[in-house]
Amino acid sequence: MNNVVSDPYALYRMQIGAWVKERMKRTPNVLQIPAKGLDIFVARDLLTRDECEQVMALIDKDRVPSGLLSPSGDPEFRTSESCHLRMTDRVNIVVQDKINHLTGIQPAHGETIQGQRYAPGQQFKPHNDYFHPNTDYWESMQRSGGQRTWTAMVFLNDVEAGGQTWFPDANVRVTPRQGNLLLWNNMDEYGQPNPYSLHSGMPVEAGVKYVITKWYRERPWTPVPA
Repeated sequence: MNNVVSDPYALYRMQIGAWVKERMKRTPNVLQIPAKGLDIFVARDLLTRDECEQVMALIDKDRVPSGLLSPSGDPEFRTSESCHLRMTDRVNIVVQDKINHLTGIQPAHGETIQGQRYAPGQQFKPHNDYFHPNTDYWESMQRSGGQRTWTAMVFLNDVEAGGQTWFPDANVRVTPRQGNLLLWNNMDEYGQPNPYSLHSGMPVEAGVKYVITKWYRERPWTPVPA
């Protein structure tokens, strides 16, 4: 608990973690997934088939090779393609509103939604969504809204084989199902980075996988200047 006293935002992270957890438990069509050390939920059919298909087409239009906050010596660490959804497209506004309404987190705390596409063989090896102090990017992330709290990921299509989202330490493996949202807390009950949130996008074995991801911050988010 000493970190809570020394970190001015730890109390907020504790409170938003507990608040969203209880909100999800009371929300129809949302299930808590049994997990070791991790609060994780699935909301079934958050998006319609038509909404998913529209967003997939937009991802195909704008996709570029995915990047990393911190360089990796492994060229196979993240091999997907990504893009930020444009809020000039009406369907993206509808999708963002649905995610914000589900979580109840203040919309200003949410980053721009990122779209991701995984072709056969592509993957994202185990990583955490929270930010690690003592890194080159930490200062700029602090300026842009601070630590990430919750992650919301929506599967836009069923995948023929592979492509599960795997939490190895929490002992959870989730198969993509079109329209379903996966939501987890990157912080622990004390508002500190939770190592049980380590996860990976497993290699796609057949077909193509499309997802969108929205991250929430401890403070209102502002983009980092290029």
